[in-house]
Amino acid sequence: MYSLKAAMEWGEDVFGLEYDLDLFNIVVVPDFNMGAMENKSLNIFNSKLVLASPETASDADYAAILGVIGHDYFHNWTGNKVTCRDWFQLSLKEGLTVFRDQEFSSNMGSRTVKRIGDVSKLRNYQFPQDAGPMAHPVRPHSYIKMDNFYTVTIYEKGAEVIRMYKTLLGNQGFRKGMDLYFKRHDGQAAGTPVVKVNTSYNAEGHTFSLKISQEIPPTPGQSDIPLSSIYHNGALQPVSSSGQSVSTTILRVTKKEEECVFTDIFEKHVPSLLRGYSAPIRLQSDLTEDDLFFLLANDYDEFNRWEAGQILARKLMLNLVDDFQNNKPLVLNSNFVGGFKRILTDSSLDKEFVAKAINLPGEGEMMNLMEVADPDAVHIVRSFIRKQLASELKSEFLSTVENNKSSGEYVYDHSNMSRRALKNVSLTYLASLEDQEFTDLALQEYNTATNMTKQFAALASIAQNPVKIRDDVLADFYEKWQNDYLVVNKWLLVNFHAKDGSGYEFMGDIVLQLDKINPQVASRMVSAFSRWKRYDETRQKLAKAQLEKILSSNGLSKNVV
Repeated sequence: MYSLKAAMEWGEDVFGLEYDLDLFNIVVVPDFNMGAMENKSLNIFNSKLVLASPETASDADYAAILGVIGHDYFHNWTGNKVTCRDWFQLSLKEGLTVFRDQEFSSNMGSRTVKRIGDVSKLRNYQFPQDAGPMAHPVRPHSYIKMDNFYTVTIYEKGAEVIRMYKTLLGNQGFRKGMDLYFKRHDGQAAGTPVVKVNTSYNAEGHTFSLKISQEIPPTPGQSDIPLSSIYHNGALQPVSSSGQSVSTTILRVTKKEEECVFTDIFEKHVPSLLRGYSAPIRLQSDLTEDDLFFLLANDYDEFNRWEAGQILARKLMLNLVDDFQNNKPLVLNSNFVGGFKRILTDSSLDKEFVAKAINLPGEGEMMNLMEVADPDAVHIVRSFIRKQLASELKSEFLSTVENNKSSGEYVYDHSNMSRRALKNVSLTYLASLEDQEFTDLALQEYNTATNMTKQFAALASIAQNPVKIRDDVLADFYEKWQNDYLVVNKWLLVNFHAKDGSGYEFMGDIVLQLDKINPQVASRMVSAFSRWKRYDETRQKLAKAQLEKILSSNGLSKNVV
């Protein structure tokens, strides 16, 4: 009810949209394919996205509930009162509603952290979809089963298109356009670009130039189309470590190649580009490591500060993967440690942002950047960096854990959630050292936990290392929560893995079993094989064998085909 009332209030305040009925019903179903369904005045939700208590739900669960409740309430206007002319326009309601729920969650917590999460999802799931056999435009041209239209391209990339309109029109212009949209249509039916930026500074002419080129790589299985106008916010932000005033510019790029020249620039600046990630593109620039470290330390745009750190981390990890594959010793860049420490110890930063900023890029994200994905090398390198950071910043991590402990009752608000997030990430780093002192610290956190956020974070910290206490704690957690399937799902996240390739066969068998009783879910699960050609020859053979087994099965649904 808290989420629903907050969404109703936000919808009125931000979009001027009131609920038009006197009654709003919520139905909760344990086994429901979709997260939710926005039937008029009768919203149906999967119980995972409604039922929560501090003992069984983490901060992330509460945030997900807030977003999904908001999303499906917002559909009352963008989906129900103004609906789609046909299925091909699905993103008009879903992309727009995702944008609205993203803005809602941003206003309820940290805007930067929410943006980081949304962009990470886009890059880790939608970009690979754009680059793989499942690629399709935001407005698809055809389909076999409509059920398969509910994709990250329709939802998340569609939301980014809406966000670009807001960037170009400004807050007032966007609101004016939305008001007209609702007034006019109430009751009616209605490839990832690559942008390269090179910088140059003319000391004699006092000019700073951005040379911008853009292209859209061909989408597999689709004919080439002319390059249409691409809009993105390329903001020239002269960042100053001395705190002097700065200026921001929105660049509207409409040609394949353009040059933007800024005059009266009396020293070379470091540009902060694509601030807030204002367009769903792959940005390539000639910024040096020194430039990126400067942005990491000084950028006023927290998203770009996080982005600079992530670019540095990705470069570092890819270099170390190459070293590992060539049997070279792994050595951590001291500048990276220094930049990492500066973020960790900066008390002026929002704690939830710091928790995000000190997280290394995920293994899946790194494999998306490799020509031939090597899961083993990526895992070893990521573990090495995490342990080295924990070792060199041991005292900083320990003080962060101690300073952010709380013995009070669980409260879900930004202040408490931020504190817990930073403490838990720091604990995970310390526990990676396999030092008895920090294993005991994690165990104490686990045993004294009065909420799931604290308990599960401690469990995950302990579970990352092959120590004896790991099996004991995993068994204890399962024994305590075995009758709560939502919590058992969390337990599986830290307990299930297979290195021998049996996971491919397991997934293939499950897809075939599910297809007979629930084709929608089976089709989502088979998408796990969509990137099989990115792996080494051995893994390719394992995955291909399962795909062939699935495809040759009698009675296969159109969803899975």
